Amino acid sequence: MDLRQLAVVVAVAEEGGFTAAALRLHTVQSTVSTVVRALERDLGTPLFHRTTHRVALTPAGEAFVPAARAALEAVERARAAISPVHGRVRLGLAPGLLLDLHRVLAALRQAHPGLDLEVRQLPADRLGCALAESTVDIVLKVFTRPGFADPRDTAGAKPGSCGAPSPAEGAPDPRTGTGSGGLGSASLPGSSGLVTTPLACEELVLATAPGGSRSAPGDLSGLSLVDFPAGWAIREVVDRAFADRRVSLEADDLTAAASLVRAGLAACVLPASAAARFPEVTARRFAAPPLWQLAASHHEEPPAPVVAVLAHLG
Repeated sequence: MDLRQLAVVVAVAEEGGFTAAALRLHTVQSTVSTVVRALERDLGTPLFHRTTHRVALTPAGEAFVPAARAALEAVERARAAISPVHGRVRLGLAPGLLLDLHRVLAALRQAHPGLDLEVRQLPADRLGCALAESTVDIVLKVFTRPGFADPRDTAGAKPGSCGAPSPAEGAPDPRTGTGSGGLGSASLPGSSGLVTTPLACEELVLATAPGGSRSAPGDLSGLSLVDFPAGWAIREVVDRAFADRRVSLEADDLTAAASLVRAGLAACVLPASAAARFPEVTARRFAAPPLWQLAASHHEEPPAPVVAVLAHLG
C-alpha cells in the first residue's frame, strides 16, 4: 500500500466515479481502475460497488476512506513541518523562455516539497490576458532593448550592461507590467494591481561554428540563420532585435539548433547562458548587444507560495 493508492481511492470516493477521479488526478480512467483493483487485492476485499451508472463505497470502503484521508493529511503535515510553504502556483510562460526550467522545478521541489507548481506554456500574446483573468498566478516574459542596465543595479548603468529603461524606452511599467517594446508589452485588461519583478538579465550572442572571430557583425542580413518557431520567446526577441535578418532554418529544440550551428550550416542568436551550454560552438559578442531580460509579472502582495516561486526564479 502506498500514498498514491490512498490518494486514488479518496479521489474516487469524493468524486463519485472513476472517470471524474481520473480528471481530478490528471490521469486516465484505466489507470485509476487498475490502482483501485490492485489495492483491493492487497486488502482482500472490495472497496467500491460498481454498476454501469454509479460507484458506491462498500462497508469496507466506508471504513477505509476516512483512515486513508487522515493518512494523506498526516503526510501533508509532515511535509509542512519541513517546508511551511505549500499550495498551488500556476506559472505561465512562452515556449523556449525558461531554458533551465527543469533545474528550477527540481530546486523548488527540494526546498518546498509542499508546493505544487503548474507550468502552462502560452503564446506570448496570451500571457498578459492569462494573468489579468487569474488563470495563472505568475507570468514570465522577456523584453529587449540595446544597452540598458540591470534594473536591480542601484550603482548605475555601464555602457552595454543590463539596466532599467524607462517605460518610454520599451520596458514594462513597474506597476502594471506593460510597456511598448517586448513580450507581454500590450496593455493588460484590468492590469491595476499588477507588479513586475525583474529577474535575470544577460546579453544575446551570435553562436557560430567553432573558431573564427569573437566579435559578431552588427548586420545579420547576409548570414544564414537558424531560429525557433513563431511563438517561441527567443524568436520573438530576436525578431525585434534583428528585423532585417533572414531565417534559413527553424528548429524546435535548443540542442537541434546547436547541432546545425556546430556543423557550420547556420548561425543562431541565443542568450549567452544558452550558448554556453555548447562549448563546441563559438559565442560571438555584439558591439551593442541586445539583452535578454526576464521579468515576472504578478499581483500585488502575492501569497507565500508565489513569493517562494519568485525567489527561485530570481
